[in-house]
Amino acid sequence: MKTAILLSLLASAAAFAPSAKPAPKTALQAAAFENEIGAQAPLGYFDPLGICADGNKENFDRLRYVELKHGRVAMLAVVGYLVTYAGVRFPGAEDIPAGFAALEKIPTQVWIQMCFTWSAMEMVNRDAFGLAEFPGDFRNGYKLDFGWDEQSDEWKRKKRSIELNNGRAAQMGILGIMVHENLGNLSDLPGF
Repeated sequence: MKTAILLSLLASAAAFAPSAKPAPKTALQAAAFENEIGAQAPLGYFDPLGICADGNKENFDRLRYVELKHGRVAMLAVVGYLVTYAGVRFPGAEDIPAGFAALEKIPTQVWIQMCFTWSAMEMVNRDAFGLAEFPGDFRNGYKLDFGWDEQSDEWKRKKRSIELNNGRAAQMGILGIMVHENLGNLSDLPGF
């Protein structure tokens, strides 16, 4: 009996002993992207699913472009939601409510206009000529930079990091707003 108790104590203690594990592959291969914009404190390069573990730069740039695009849309969504929740409407749309309730009240003609606008934006807002300085640069060789080209590389990197982080925050923000609207407790949040 004493031997069984001693063996069970040793077995349970072994569960807490450090084990020799090989370093994860993604941490070793992350070196290719650890200095990219967005890899910043406190997480550094964060790829828990190992999507870019192979070090493919083309795949990383495509995912970065998608992240920027979603971030830009989310920033517009947060501002749009807050403005309509505050009661601001276009003339003729005063009776359209805010949030998900607006989806049922928007007239068909407005849906058609929105779909046309989205399609036009998808056609125009892209690197059509391969002149992009970075993923998400849609200037297409035109001088629409408002002084961007005259700035230092450090300044550009800082501004791109700010945009990326604001987009990440906006994605979480609009998700939180949508969840709380569906829970019915949006008015309990500060500022609502």
